[in-house]
Amino acid sequence: MNQQSRGRHLVAADRGFATGGGLVARLFGGGFRKILDRIDGGLREGGIDATLPDGSKRILGGRRPGPMPVVQLHSWRAIVRLVTSGSVGWYKAWALGEWSSPDPVPLFDLFMRNGESLGEVARAKGIWRKLNRAAHLLRRNSKSRARLNIAFHYDLGNDFYSAWLDRSMTYSSAIFLSDEPLEEAQARKIRALLDRLDLQPGQRLLEIGCGWGSLAEIAAKEYGVEVVGLTLSAEQKAYADTRLARAGLADRVRIELTDYRDVQGRFDAVASIEMVEAVGQDYWPSFLHAVARVLKPSGRAAIQFISIREELFDSYASSADFIQTYIFPGGMLISEPRFQAMAELVGLNWRDRRALGPIMRRR
Repeated sequence: MNQQSRGRHLVAADRGFATGGGLVARLFGGGFRKILDRIDGGLREGGIDATLPDGSKRILGGRRPGPMPVVQLHSWRAIVRLVTSGSVGWYKAWALGEWSSPDPVPLFDLFMRNGESLGEVARAKGIWRKLNRAAHLLRRNSKSRARLNIAFHYDLGNDFYSAWLDRSMTYSSAIFLSDEPLEEAQARKIRALLDRLDLQPGQRLLEIGCGWGSLAEIAAKEYGVEVVGLTLSAEQKAYADTRLARAGLADRVRIELTDYRDVQGRFDAVASIEMVEAVGQDYWPSFLHAVARVLKPSGRAAIQFISIREELFDSYASSADFIQTYIFPGGMLISEPRFQAMAELVGLNWRDRRALGPIMRRR
């Protein structure tokens, strides 16, 4: 990919008609101070140290401990975009310089913590919700579209990902036991997943969504299995091929540019780490059917996914947020009860569920 143009599609992907700015903001911007009152009331933890477009300052929330990001509103259009198009509009406002922050990370932490109490304040509404959703559906992960969606995200360049992933190039949640390097926590997660597959030397393992090859390397080297890894990213395949050749594993691991729906053969086990979120709800049955089809009798599959609370799913699924618009086009977080029901319909026995997350201990 040309270095000058790399990543420009992330901005070009925005649908200008779905942000609710322009004339609406100029006519009614001053009235959106009331929206600040609603945001203030919905912040149960933490708050926002805000500077408004007229230079005045206001603290939103701040009644209980939590993140306290500093936000400069340069235009009321930012608030218009937020309340009409949710996180998609809020990102567009940032890209246009309508708001800024010396450190925006605590702001997203704040919205995550207060998602339930904020309700619909920062979610797309009305026609904007429908437009965002319609645009998202145009990028659903059909076989013809999936390769384009993967290239949109993963073919930005391996140098880009190596700048912020750990040295193993593992792009998913890890398991930490202490204050330790991310690479160690990622390797622990991979081994924990592989251990659950009860692998034996010489068996065949299919990995759906192999990334840059970290699991394939560990599985072949430490568990003695043959691995077929699937990706639709040419950049990932090139990196993984080089990596596995250097490790002396090229004869035991094959990385294929193959859609999971087209995979052939039979396998003793299937692994998939945080790939199914990119599939999209319409294709959950296709994904699960592919897993069931390639597994040998009594074979096991271990699938790590990012779920969303069931009570939030319908509202979430009816629109398209920042992640779906700019990061994983066509994607959808998992409703575990629905996903489990689909798995059982294709003959998979859902068991041994484990949750990854912070361990809360009572004082």
